Amino acid sequence: MNRTDRLLAIVLEIQARKRVRAEDLADRFEVSLRTIYRDMLALMESGVPIVSIPGQGYSLVEGYFLPPLTFSTDEAIMILLGTDVIAQNVDAEYRSAAQSASRKIVAVLSDQLRREVEYLQSSLQFITFNDLSTPQTLRQLRQAIIQCRTVRFRYQSRYRDDESDRETLREVDPYALIHIGGAWMLIAYCHLRRDRRHFRLSRMEDVVILEKSFTRPADFEIQLSNQDDRTVVVRALFDHETVRRVEEAPSLYQVAQEEHPDGLLVTLTVRQPADILSWLLSWGSHVRVLEPESLRELLTDEAEGILKNHQRY
Repeated sequence: MNRTDRLLAIVLEIQARKRVRAEDLADRFEVSLRTIYRDMLALMESGVPIVSIPGQGYSLVEGYFLPPLTFSTDEAIMILLGTDVIAQNVDAEYRSAAQSASRKIVAVLSDQLRREVEYLQSSLQFITFNDLSTPQTLRQLRQAIIQCRTVRFRYQSRYRDDESDRETLREVDPYALIHIGGAWMLIAYCHLRRDRRHFRLSRMEDVVILEKSFTRPADFEIQLSNQDDRTVVVRALFDHETVRRVEEAPSLYQVAQEEHPDGLLVTLTVRQPADILSWLLSWGSHVRVLEPESLRELLTDEAEGILKNHQRY
């Protein structure tokens, strides 16, 4: 806990207990008595009306209080649901912080509001599927982002023309972490590619934080992808049976869709045809790629491989 947070917590502690001894505050915040004395002096100098009675402890002048935060039912439930989602998708350190924040919010609610919120919590719930294989990587990258330090790791690219080029050693300047589709992604400047790239944490190995520091561009903004380098246009036709499901689960690469006599025509832009391969394969025979021809050939090869695998048995 930093000093600013501790000073506020001390005032809240005195407000809640009416009178508190310096020894009790030192035990509560795990600091020395000298630190508490300095904190109390700082609070007094900042205008907080604290009364010190020898042998009895500290109290606030009657009538002085910090107004508690007030929430509506909707505000409280949204905050609590938000902390629950965060707790499901981060490592143990941030999960503990999210759970602690949730307990503090519940503690300041009135009895009636608490009952309403608890009822809604039992009626609304977000369930996410975590990528549990990367908690250490997540902690390391978060630290590197905070400290503005370059990181090095081995990266397993999903598709490469040359099998030997699928795994590469990367040095990147980490700018931001985003959680999307149940997976963590790192946005970073890649020194190998000399451009910003997105890296999936589950494909990183041997992550090391280097001594080299960097400055994040002042105009940086989190973007899911850079459409400027998505120059390959894909047009795929989905049959009527699948239209609703496609509309419910669109691809991140999708840029347009339109009704078609045979179903739904979807337009996507990708860097390379392989980027969209898995998503298209997931629709089986319900989709037909109209262009590009290179993607049609890639799908044909994959389908032949699937057929070959199953004909063995």
